[in-house]
Amino acid sequence: MTTILVTGFGPFPGAPFNPTAPLVEKLARLRRPSLINVAIVPHVFTTSYAAVDSDLPALIARHKPDALLMFGLATRAKSVRIEMRARNALSPLPDATAHLPGRHAIALGGPDALPMPAPVHRLLKAVHEAQVQAALSNDAGAYLCNYLCWHAADAAHGVGGPRLAAFIHVPPVARFPRAGAAKRHLSLDDLVRAGEHLLTATVTGLRR
Repeated sequence: MTTILVTGFGPFPGAPFNPTAPLVEKLARLRRPSLINVAIVPHVFTTSYAAVDSDLPALIARHKPDALLMFGLATRAKSVRIEMRARNALSPLPDATAHLPGRHAIALGGPDALPMPAPVHRLLKAVHEAQVQAALSNDAGAYLCNYLCWHAADAAHGVGGPRLAAFIHVPPVARFPRAGAAKRHLSLDDLVRAGEHLLTATVTGLRR
């Protein structure tokens, strides 16, 4: 059995609706031939540093996932972004619990960045095959998404950690799309379709 931990985030200041939460829930319910013998473990982090610090290692220890497929919201993005690295940087902005990190680096004295251990070009192709616009990204920001990227990459590079760890930034979508409105942006259905293709590509990457 292949186990994939699929994660998203809850709301945060400036984003009262985070589409990654319902996206993760919908992906966990998928039943497809390509996902036979695949256990999808869903988790939605509270958008806080403490939640990442406590939940991520606990989830890895409990489920021993072969891969992490993580989603986060990029409020200014227009398309899906597949992150290639995590930056050793912290934002001065508070998290959803009003906590401030109080420093500028995740790992003091550590490297400037960690590569994401993921088949990023295969993932990019998978999103394009879902007919969703996407691009590779070298900048995961400095907020909670990047913080999770860093700790996931660190776990994957460690002994006994997941073999793959991918982080996908998604753009905002309408919480309640208006019927008959002209489609100018991605919808939650688009994100789910892209997520399904990403899951399949992740499974393929693990089996090669």
